[in-house]
Formats: sequence, C-alpha cells, structure tokens
Amino acid sequence: MVVASLIGTTIEFYDFYVYATAAVLVFPHLFFPTGDETTALLSSFAVFGAAMVARPLGAVFFGHLGDKRGRKVTLVGALLTMGIATFLIGLLPTYTVAGWIAPLLLVVLRLAQGFALGGEWSGAALVATENAPEGKRAWYGTFPQLGAPIGFIIANGLFLVIAAVLPSADPSLPSQEFLDWGWRIPFLFSAVMVAVGLWVRLRLVESATFSKAASAGRLAKVPLAEAFRTHWRELILGTFYMLATYVLFYLMTTFSLGFGRAPTDARVPGLGYDYTTFVLLMILGVVFFGIFTLVSGPLADRFGRRATLIVVTIAIIAFGLIWVPLLSLGMVGVVLWLVLGFTLMGFTFGPMGALLPELFPTALRYTGSGVSYNVSSILGAAVAPFIAVWLWGVGEGSPFWVGVYLSVMSVLTLIALLIGRETRDISLDDVDAEIPEALP
Repeated sequence: MVVASLIGTTIEFYDFYVYATAAVLVFPHLFFPTGDETTALLSSFAVFGAAMVARPLGAVFFGHLGDKRGRKVTLVGALLTMGIATFLIGLLPTYTVAGWIAPLLLVVLRLAQGFALGGEWSGAALVATENAPEGKRAWYGTFPQLGAPIGFIIANGLFLVIAAVLPSADPSLPSQEFLDWGWRIPFLFSAVMVAVGLWVRLRLVESATFSKAASAGRLAKVPLAEAFRTHWRELILGTFYMLATYVLFYLMTTFSLGFGRAPTDARVPGLGYDYTTFVLLMILGVVFFGIFTLVSGPLADRFGRRATLIVVTIAIIAFGLIWVPLLSLGMVGVVLWLVLGFTLMGFTFGPMGALLPELFPTALRYTGSGVSYNVSSILGAAVAPFIAVWLWGVGEGSPFWVGVYLSVMSVLTLIALLIGRETRDISLDDVDAEIPEALP
C-alpha cells in the first residue's frame, strides 16, 4: 500500500513540477513574449498559480467520488487526468505559431493538472494511513509525501540532462534547440510514467477502513455538505496548518530558481548562477527534503503531530528572517539556505500525511482532508511565487521582504496549531464515532 501510494504521488508531482520548472525556464519566452523579462515571468507564474485555484475543485470532485465509491477508482482517475494534461502540454504550439490561442490552451491544461492533483494527495494519504498499524500512522503517512521530493528530482534531473545535451552559449538563457523542441521531452515522457503508475494503481486493494464504513452503511450522501456542517472548524484549521508548508515549498523551488539564475547586473538582480549549477544545488537541498520527510514521521508518532509541527513552524519563522545574512555568505550561504529550507520543508510536510486525514471521519475523510490541503494551495502556493517576485522587486534585488513574507505566513500556521488539538492518540474508529450511524 505505501509503495503504491509513493509511486503514484511521485508521478503526479513529477508532472506538476515539470510545469513549475518550465514556467521559469522556457514559458516566459515561448508563451508570454512581452519584451520585459519580469512581466513575462509574472505572466508565467500567474498561469502556474491558476492550477492552485483548480485544486480545490478537484478535491471536491474526487473527494466526493473517493468518499462514495472508494479510494482506488478515484486515484486511477486522478492519475489519468494529470498524465493526459501533461502529455498534451508537450504538444502545444507556441505564441509565435498560434498567437493568443497558445497561452489559452496552456491555461486550460494547467487547470487540468491542478484539478487532478487536487484529487491525488488525499487518496494517496488515505491509502497509506487507513492501512497503517497502530501507532505508526504518521510514519506510513510520510510515504505519499515522499513523492514530492522524488518527483522534483526526476523532473529537474531530466531537464538538466536535456540542457546538457543542448547547451547554451549564454548561461542565463536556454539554447535555441532547447526552446525549439527540447523542453517538450519531459512533458511527453509523462506518458511512460503514467503507464507505470496505472499498472501499480490497478492492483491496489481498497482501504479496509473505507470498506468497513461502506458495509456498515456509514457513507455520506453529499460529503462536502456534511463536512461543512459538522467539521467546519477542522476544515479551517487544516487549511492554515498547511499554509507555511506551501509558502516555504514554492519559495524554495519556483521562486528560488528564478532568483538564483537572475544575473547580478539585471534591473532586479539575483544570485547570477547558471541554470545547471543552481538546479544541482536545489537537488542537493531536495535530498534533505526527502530524508527529513521520512524522519518527521517517527517524531510525529512519538511526540505528537501538533508538538512536532509547532517546533518546526517556529524554526520556519526564524529561517525567513535570516535569508539576507545567509545569502551574503556566497556559495556556502546559498547551499546553507537551500539545505535549511528544504530540511524544514521535510519536517513540516511529512506529518501532514497523517494529521489532515485524522481530522475527519471515514465518510468525510477524502473530501475534508482534500479541501483543507488544496484550499491552502490558493492562500499559499498560488500566490507565493507571484508575491515573491513583486517583493524581490520592492527590495531591488534583496530577498529580505520575501523572507519576511514567509515568516508572516508561518505565524498564521503557528496560531492554527496552537488553537488545534493533538490527533496522535485518536483512533480512526474514535473519529468515526463523531458522525451518526448512517449519514443522510
């Protein structure tokens, strides 16, 4: 079960991150040729953020199916939706060929990606946690979370290979061959990964917890309405639990790639690294992301989800305030910045695989955890790169205000954690007892 959930989320996150990398590297040149680099990058990030808006809609749609029909069939549908959308992006005409139709089609397919990911995470987390042994839910819940760093490494590793095969004379820009056709390869490669994912997912066994609830007639007729009626507080808390995680991740990936590659003598200066060097540094950081995602599970099982996340969130607040001193240390500082940021990402992301599902009963769990997780993507991930680029400009190249933004968002998460309750010792049967024997 945990291996199947890991493989599925790896593929889904690979598809999602392929776009995130292209949004910085090539889409400003191919789909938004405004003549101004910052405006083109912001336009590309706006389309990137559009997927986050679609994610709650996917959470509602797939959550309804997952709470009514089961986790397995929903996960297959989410994977197919993501894979087809990603593959089709690799076939799109560019602005010079199709004019405004090109960015329009890109938006539509990006929305489809977000819609699919909105249904993916909850199902994968539930498959892992609903089948976990007693006392190990957070540990099992880290495996679908591990798909994020692995998917990131595969996506960016493939872009690195292509960039090495099609080198550019200007390290701050992709080569013409890369812009002409090389960028399409990672998107088209998605078809191979989805085929593997489908082979795994079609062999999944339905969650025992869901099967038990279905046999007992304890399924909701309209899970979303029931979740808002009976668990509105958990929906709000879950949304803010994820806020710091989302902002941190998309600053350390999408924003940092643009900031790291921007020339030091640009109108809004950056760190001045070439693409290959900076992505290798990012991949080093993401290795720590993966390691500490796994480490966080046993810690959350031993000390509790709430206590673990309170400590980590305080550390994220402090991290946001030391960006400038860290980055002033040259290459060593950049490495420390990336390693610390991704380490904290692992610590905060890992326990969410157990915490959010534990907030809701079986009949509402797919919908409730999915809505919380994905509404938070609007408040955090959808706007984070866009706000960060604006604050980077306000700071005239200094990332000071970007770090402050991370700290402020993390304070909101800390408040939610202080208000919330510990869920480590709540069994899934106890959570199920919070709803009537048969929901309407």
